[in-house]
Amino acid sequence: MSPIATDLWIPGIPILEKAVRSVIVYFFLIFLLRIAGKRTLGQLTSFDLVVLLLLSNTVQNAIIGNDNSLAGGLFGATVLVALNYVIVRGLYKHRKAERALEGAITVLLRHGQFVEENMRRQLITHAELEAAARRQGIQKISDIRVARLEIGGAVTFELTTPTEQDRHFADVIARLERIETRLAGLGDDDTGSAPAKR
Repeated sequence: MSPIATDLWIPGIPILEKAVRSVIVYFFLIFLLRIAGKRTLGQLTSFDLVVLLLLSNTVQNAIIGNDNSLAGGLFGATVLVALNYVIVRGLYKHRKAERALEGAITVLLRHGQFVEENMRRQLITHAELEAAARRQGIQKISDIRVARLEIGGAVTFELTTPTEQDRHFADVIARLERIETRLAGLGDDDTGSAPAKR
């Protein structure tokens, strides 16, 4: 076998070791991100984004070991994706385990008032929440009925009154429904016969 083929297809470490390394790093990162909190996943600040970007590079050698082969990299990726599929499928069937691992939705603001205890627990400042609201086109905190930190780390807002965009969208939907009703009425009137000649 040529040196190129060896480098491509012969892993530098045993396959079993590669699988064990991948599994350990996977569970360690889940544990670490669970401790770090949902705000890291939500990337509310540039610091959170930097942490997520560096994590993959930091644990790379822990997964691949002394192996730069193509086959080893493909095998490691396959193990991670397969393990994630099994975990997600298992959590889907066992909701209590899912809540224990992923946590629950956290209300950060209700009727324009910050829920200080929840914000302290999630390490989210007023300025960060206000910045997240502005990114979604919300100018005043008083316009927000509820702000939630979702399980995946995203911050979602429910407004007291619909925005101009929401009203426009609802108007478009209403017009489309009227058009569909009229088209359905035209279809009912059509008997399938040829129009009479005059």
